[in-house]
Amino acid sequence: MSFTKRAWLPAALPGLLTGIAAGPAAAADMNVKVEIPRLNVAEYHRPYVAIWVERPDQSVAANLAVWYDIKLKDNEGTKWLKDMRQWWRKSGREQQMPLDGVSGATRPVGEHSLSFSDGKAPLGKLPAGKYQLVVEAAREVGGRELVKVPFEWPPKSAQNQKVKGEHELGTITLDLKP
Repeated sequence: MSFTKRAWLPAALPGLLTGIAAGPAAAADMNVKVEIPRLNVAEYHRPYVAIWVERPDQSVAANLAVWYDIKLKDNEGTKWLKDMRQWWRKSGREQQMPLDGVSGATRPVGEHSLSFSDGKAPLGKLPAGKYQLVVEAAREVGGRELVKVPFEWPPKSAQNQKVKGEHELGTITLDLKP
């Protein structure tokens, strides 16, 4: 009796092996850098910052980060979140702080990096389409600023965009990788 090697494989195994060789589809990545500039002012306070993804109709698709004073007693830092007016009107007033995986302490002067992957919180499974990354900052005894960076998701190729703030925010960098 003569057997071929193929006779030893179950009928579905060749297709299964092909799927393994191809591997799962890679998730897209979004990397954001936010620069908090040094300001020469008499009374300096770290800014509150909200970072989110906005749809073309300006509704919030995903809250990515909210930095505020989490150390104030009785959760008093949340009282000032409404100073980030755009974020507050669109999403903030509906949130119960702290937001797991999103909220955190204010950041000092310097560049701060955040990374997000498709399918993972807080970015989630963002449907294909046109969006804007929005970064809003508000500072006690200071000003407010809002910066928007348009992008398409998922990215078809690696992209790098930089937008410069004018006073409360420095350079905002958006890196997208398919």
